[in-house]
Amino acid sequence: MPEIITLLSSACDRLVTSGNERCGYSNFSDPMKSKVPQVTFLFWLIKICATTLGETGGDAVSMSLKLGYAISTAIFFAFFLVTVIAQIRAKAFHPYLYWTVIVATTTVGTTTSDFLTRTAGLGYPGASIVLFLLVLVCLGVWRWKLGTVSVDHVTEPRSESFYWATILASNTLGTALGDALADNESFGFGGAALVFGGALAVLAVCYFFTKLSHAFLFWAAFILTRPLGATLGDLLTKPHEEGGLELSRFASSAVLFLFIAFAVWFSSRALLAAARAERLSSREAT
Repeated sequence: MPEIITLLSSACDRLVTSGNERCGYSNFSDPMKSKVPQVTFLFWLIKICATTLGETGGDAVSMSLKLGYAISTAIFFAFFLVTVIAQIRAKAFHPYLYWTVIVATTTVGTTTSDFLTRTAGLGYPGASIVLFLLVLVCLGVWRWKLGTVSVDHVTEPRSESFYWATILASNTLGTALGDALADNESFGFGGAALVFGGALAVLAVCYFFTKLSHAFLFWAAFILTRPLGATLGDLLTKPHEEGGLELSRFASSAVLFLFIAFAVWFSSRALLAAARAERLSSREAT
């Protein structure tokens, strides 16, 4: 397995390098530039779609294919390792690789959470407490070692390793929180989605109109997008008698994948256009 991962990550490295050159990402070659995308409205839209895809994709493998939570978690975790190694070893930011790792964390987060709450018997409260503590440990060690947990400072392998560990833990926690609220008869999938959507709206208001730490607000929002995606994914694919729309998990996953690919392409084009305009402005100024 280690040899396979090394081989695949090397192949990904070559793909990323050539992709960056073709797409004109030389402006990201500065090692002081962050290897994560700018946090914009489109970032959050793609993130919510990625978490929804993680729910439908994870359930498709563990439930529809009947592989079970343990085997599905092993498959998705291996995929996560390959993609995150390639992401950390990449010399520049590459949007498609970045969002592939995000999707990998949501799929493994889905099956890991289901394994902990159902197979391991921790239940939603027990799993949520354990995973919440894990998120706090990731953030605490990150801040202790590097002095900040701001995503503006994800510029080298150590900070990026903490970044992805925290994302993996937070996406797993979010799945447990989403399932806990959605399974409550008072809320259901639609009601739970409204609760988490409302909580995200409150965080947005705090971002624009308060002096609360932006790092705190980012990670709070990042965690809450996961249960929102989880409840939306269940709303799409669960049977009618359980309050869902009973759509195919595979079809839903395919549509979400295509939308994410288009949104990433669109955001990349907008970023390149802004970079060209900035270079043109600099030339005219000189």
